Amino acid sequence: MESQRIIFTSDPGRALAELIGGIAFDTLFVLCDTHTREMSFPHIVESLPPSARVIVIDAGDTHKTLQTLASVWAELSQHGATRKSLMLNLGGGMVTDLGGFAAACFKRGIRFINIPTSLLGAVDAAVGGKTGVNFNGLKNEIGAFCPADAVVVSTRFLHTLPHEELLSGYAEMLKHALIDNAETYRSLLDFDLSAPDWDRLLVLLKESVQVKQRIVAEDPFEKGIRKALNLGHTVGHAFESLSHRQERPVPHGYAVAWGTVCELLLSHHYLKFPSETITQLAAYIYRHYGAFPFTCKDYETLYELMTHDKKNEAGHINFTLLKAIGAPVIDQHVDKEQVFVAFDLYRDLFKL
Repeated sequence: MESQRIIFTSDPGRALAELIGGIAFDTLFVLCDTHTREMSFPHIVESLPPSARVIVIDAGDTHKTLQTLASVWAELSQHGATRKSLMLNLGGGMVTDLGGFAAACFKRGIRFINIPTSLLGAVDAAVGGKTGVNFNGLKNEIGAFCPADAVVVSTRFLHTLPHEELLSGYAEMLKHALIDNAETYRSLLDFDLSAPDWDRLLVLLKESVQVKQRIVAEDPFEKGIRKALNLGHTVGHAFESLSHRQERPVPHGYAVAWGTVCELLLSHHYLKFPSETITQLAAYIYRHYGAFPFTCKDYETLYELMTHDKKNEAGHINFTLLKAIGAPVIDQHVDKEQVFVAFDLYRDLFKL
């Protein structure tokens, strides 16, 4: 699979103007949510033709639904979208996931460009061709593999983000470093997130995205090594789903950060991943992300949520574990008792 075209820039408007200048299209649509319409659209509006039509959807993952998807298709239909139309998805992961799926299906597929406006969207959702919506209480249950024509990545959009959203994306960057190499991992732990150097962050972001790009190019449909990108996500998605059930939702990246600690504890048991690295990471995550509060009464529910994970096969929960930093091992089956032991150890590390 050819690598997705990703443009890293401090001037997203100019980069986008050059990009769409090289694409033949009849009508241009821009999908935003209520936040990015206000905060991010002004950075690119001068790069767009006057005829560009803006579609605005409600912000937040709770709106990543079939109903919202249908409303986007209705707008495209009503305003004359054809197979030669082009769509720009301007937003975080919710917008690029839903917009990519809308584009993948409309008239059996129209071209689209992702412009992630959150750190999480830039490092995770906008890159790699996964699209989808939530369904039946489960994240990204309905979707398709469909890569964007291009992705424009810029830290310009991040300046106004709440600190919580920066942290959410940074957790995915830590995960990429853990599956790739120790040097990048150490440089991420040393970066000052409280007063970001945006140019330096763009360099770190490029390194992080390129980890994902290399893996996706090798395994676009998640048959093998792409599963390495799921480190932290099996437990993390369960934490996230439980938080929604309990009506105290946590950000995706926070759930992944906490889930990564649990999965590294499993990695220590099964693959002898070094315990001192886990202790160091747990302290870092506790300092920046706090702790996901749960008790032993939640263990069965969390385990049941893990059984719904899309990566599972033949009744087994599939984990990606690490032998060492940069040495992921995919398709690991883990005993239920060991998952519960990891929960116990997590609660000790996080003082619960």
